[in-house]
Amino acid sequence: MKQKKGYYLIIVIYLLLFSQFTFSQKQIKGVVKDTSGVPIMGANIIEKGTTNGIITDFNGVFSIEVQENATLEISYIGYVSLEISVTDKTLLQITLEEGVTLDDIVIVGSRAVLRSNTTSALPVDILSAKDLVNTGQLTFDKALQYKIPSFNTVQTPVNDATSLLDPYEIRNMGPSRTLVLINGKRKNLSALLYTQTSPGRGETGADISGIPVDAIKRIEILRDGASAQYGSDAIAGVINIILKDDYKNGSSTLRTGITGEGDGEMFGFSINNGSTLGKENGFINYTIDLSKVNLANRPGTVDAAGEYSDFYDGSHSQPITLQEVQNFLSRKPDAGNINGSPETATAKFLVNGQYSTSETTDMYFNAAYVYKKVNSFANYRTPYWRRQVDFNYLSDFFPTEGTPNNYDGYLPTFEGDLNDYNATIGFKSIKDGWKYDVSFTTGGNSQNYTVSNSHNRSDILDGNGDFLYQDKSPITFKPGGTSFSHNVGNIDISKPLKDNLAIGLGAEFRSETFEILPGDLASYDGQGADSFAGNRPENSGKFNRYNFGGYLDVAWDITNDFLVNGTIRTENYSDFGNAFVWKLSSRYKFIDDKVTLRASISTGFRAPTLHQTYTQKSQYSFVPGSGIQSAGLFNNTSPQTRLLGIEQLKPEESTNFTIGIGAKPTKKLNITIDYYSITVKDRIVLGAEIGHTQSGTTPLDLFLDNNDVYNLSFFSNAIDTRTSGLDFVVSYKRINIGEGKLNVNLSGNYTLENKRIGTVKNPKIVEDAGQSVINDTQEALFFTSRPKTKWIIGGAYKIGKFNFNLNNTYFGKTTFKQTGLDSNLRTEFIPKIVTDLGINFEASKEITLSLNINNILNVLPEWEFVAENSTGEAILSDPTQVKAQSNLITFNQRYSQMTYDGYHFSQLGTMFNFSLNYKF
Repeated sequence: MKQKKGYYLIIVIYLLLFSQFTFSQKQIKGVVKDTSGVPIMGANIIEKGTTNGIITDFNGVFSIEVQENATLEISYIGYVSLEISVTDKTLLQITLEEGVTLDDIVIVGSRAVLRSNTTSALPVDILSAKDLVNTGQLTFDKALQYKIPSFNTVQTPVNDATSLLDPYEIRNMGPSRTLVLINGKRKNLSALLYTQTSPGRGETGADISGIPVDAIKRIEILRDGASAQYGSDAIAGVINIILKDDYKNGSSTLRTGITGEGDGEMFGFSINNGSTLGKENGFINYTIDLSKVNLANRPGTVDAAGEYSDFYDGSHSQPITLQEVQNFLSRKPDAGNINGSPETATAKFLVNGQYSTSETTDMYFNAAYVYKKVNSFANYRTPYWRRQVDFNYLSDFFPTEGTPNNYDGYLPTFEGDLNDYNATIGFKSIKDGWKYDVSFTTGGNSQNYTVSNSHNRSDILDGNGDFLYQDKSPITFKPGGTSFSHNVGNIDISKPLKDNLAIGLGAEFRSETFEILPGDLASYDGQGADSFAGNRPENSGKFNRYNFGGYLDVAWDITNDFLVNGTIRTENYSDFGNAFVWKLSSRYKFIDDKVTLRASISTGFRAPTLHQTYTQKSQYSFVPGSGIQSAGLFNNTSPQTRLLGIEQLKPEESTNFTIGIGAKPTKKLNITIDYYSITVKDRIVLGAEIGHTQSGTTPLDLFLDNNDVYNLSFFSNAIDTRTSGLDFVVSYKRINIGEGKLNVNLSGNYTLENKRIGTVKNPKIVEDAGQSVINDTQEALFFTSRPKTKWIIGGAYKIGKFNFNLNNTYFGKTTFKQTGLDSNLRTEFIPKIVTDLGINFEASKEITLSLNINNILNVLPEWEFVAENSTGEAILSDPTQVKAQSNLITFNQRYSQMTYDGYHFSQLGTMFNFSLNYKF
């Protein structure tokens, strides 16, 4: 019934389009230029107090119909905004001066009409390309980490497939619930599904780290649910990446850097330039970015007693001795482990363009390709873990001269090859006041893996009774990989029906394909490649679905101060059926537009990704107290999960509420504070690993034995959650200090609530075994593994040819409950402040030199145990027990800096980055 009501409402509003609205208007024409006389393409022209607006064309020219006594608002990123009365004018020559704050930039606040940031009914962060570059961070996602308090990302402790893409999220909601757009069009998802026990577990998201910063004009981050406007995934918010459209001001940049420890060396080169198309009827802007980052290693000093406890097997004919462990660790105190930041080589190519085919029609296009090569490592296989006495060929495979038996263990490598592409072509046209935007977008991401310096130790026999592997095993394997692609068609139409009423409507068709690529036989046969087993053919395949959606958006300025915006959307998916969502937002301005109240309420949905629906594999995972064991991930369409009685996945449903206030007492000071609450029903999670029961006789135990896995996990709509918090932003611009000007910003995010509501929805077979798919470890990863609060205070001072940027980021407490940790304890990462310094020197009009020292005080993540009760306090008073607990969660101190589950900011310490920019 809800679905039919949505269709009826769309039909009714469509019929309203045939109504005629008349009012006295006149046509205003003009051109917008900078102080050098260069036309500004893409400047925003809005009739003040209405929904009527347009942008300038390639030559800075515009034409707009307005009321007789109208006032025009003209704005463009990087320039001071203007207001011009057109009571007695019809032709305008407009000049914009540089030096604007981003508060006045016009953004897409609804699908019906352009809005400025200060008049939007929704909370939006806007960052310029300069803001991103000034962070000194190497990639786009890490730059956002140090500019947006509600945005979090960090490298995962275990660098196998996850080294290709670090999980990120807005408002602690996971990467799957943030939608990424490029020039307003949906970016394809990554092929990677995070399955490690770390933040982002069970999620997937778009690869934003591959977007070259030099290609970006600005970033718009909508901190509100937007499923009604954009469809699935936009539960926590939307990141819209606007590409450069400048064809005259090209530049090249040479970058180099190193960590304070003398590793992680970086070298990069990029070029951004442009050109006109045809007889100055269009433009093309292109970016090439090439970079190489070397390995940065931060291993811990391994504890011999913990190793002996984990790897001692009393049933073995020749069990290991503590002396054997100690002898090895005297040679390799870090047990040969390499963990930190992997070696990465990246090539990024991007092009953005537009061509005017007529006075009323523009063709636009953009395309990008990213190649990334990552070399990382598994945990070192010590000689008491993979023993010569068990596999007498190991000294031949992995010889180490001068050690017992000429064998000292081995270090499997993991190599990942990532290819990511996206492209859009479309047409924008205006006819009879209607604005049409028709586009086609395609994109994809593929990841292929290689494991080297390893072996298959399975005891499978061939037809002659000889081992098929072991001493005949290859040492290099191709475990397969994954790929994802989509094709998206969009039609968006909008029109100001009256001076205070605008309508937008549109439709979208999307086809998605996910493929699991099988590995070579030796990579999966038996136990498979040691460290990273390949995809088995029966777990591989190509999977597809499609969906069709439509939306209707109405924006009504009831008065010049009071705005109401409503959106409805309906979608139909080929694999799970229909969804209907809506959104209502409002804004009220008073005290001469110096104070704005805004609020929104909406429903949303997130369809299960194809990755979550079809991924099935076995992998090696660290089990506290037992070392590395084989675990099975079973998908919800497999015969195994049917036997377990696990239901197929269904969409998440959400309810978002936001209310906020913004104040702009002066042109220099801007203050906003927003409260948000997000409730998610039937949240899709990758549950905890379910193992054997104590009795060993339940149907669950039988299932584990029959599938030869130590434990199993699967996806399910297991929980309902609620997340609420506050976002706070204060900016004070252009403060005169001496001969220079200072800009100061303070922004913060504080999580009030982030928790499960209601009981866990366990399958019966799991419930009957006395277990749960959600345990303390999972709850911590979902709700407390990101900072409870995060604040950023920074200042930028420009004097003469120098620019100084000082940024302080406060990372609040994060809490973990690692697998194996005593239930009477929890792990807390202590709040820390990371300070970054940037210095820019404009040596000439063409050359700018920049030095960034990130984490200048070399602040490192630091954690501690906290007692939950008196029993926990007793444990903490006993150094022996504390050491045992610490060994459990760090793999005997291999991951002593950040534990095996994660941490809240980079463990690499101080980083020095230098760049030279040359303007053409």
